Amino acid sequence: MAAEKSASQMAHIPPSSLRSLPTRISYLSSFLSFQPSDGLSIQASKPLIAPLIPVALDLVYTKLLGYDITAKAFVPRQSGQESGPSPIRPQDLSLTHEHILHRKNFLKGYLVKLVSNQDWTPTSPLWDYMDKVGIAHTGEPGFAHRAKKPGLRVEFMQLGLLLGFVEDVVVGLVLEMEGLDLKTKKDVVLAWNKLLWIQNDLFARHYVVDQDTGEIPRGVWKNASWRGTALVAGAVGVAMGVASGIAYGAFL
Repeated sequence: MAAEKSASQMAHIPPSSLRSLPTRISYLSSFLSFQPSDGLSIQASKPLIAPLIPVALDLVYTKLLGYDITAKAFVPRQSGQESGPSPIRPQDLSLTHEHILHRKNFLKGYLVKLVSNQDWTPTSPLWDYMDKVGIAHTGEPGFAHRAKKPGLRVEFMQLGLLLGFVEDVVVGLVLEMEGLDLKTKKDVVLAWNKLLWIQNDLFARHYVVDQDTGEIPRGVWKNASWRGTALVAGAVGVAMGVASGIAYGAFL
């Protein structure tokens, strides 16, 4: 059994410091053991994953359109959609509907941005982008170009489920690839697992009230009934990321 850390070895993380994105990323990376080698594994997965993105997108949006509670987010017209009739009901949507094609393009750009990134330091612009993706789903603009556009509100539960399904798709595609040795598959799967759990936290911080920091997330601003509610999920999510990473490592 590994020896427990002594008090002198215990890292001190002031809760208020986690309001700073670089500090938060540094802590997340340390806790999840997200190393530069993980970033290299994600970069190396680009030629493997890029050709499969269209398949992955169809799988993801087929899943999202299978439930009215997730499909309803795609009914309102979003930023960049200037033409074509808007659907009346979630049931009017399909994989070829303009609203879904628009969202597929966004997710495609998101995945391409992840596999194309080369800077994995805590101050990398990638983390700011991923953080703004979180904000953009709360009903707040997130990105400057959406400042005067209709808000997009997706509840945190559905975002967590989406990330879980995206991970399932990515892991499945990687494990089924022929010509890859087991170590490469393991490295890619573990790296993606850590990265998506970091994204999960960058969603959670804008929805979940953290008693330690006392921050009122942007997602709560839009829902007055949540104000003052003490919900702590970010730390639990990070711990679950570690647990799933250990499970992957044990079986690969």
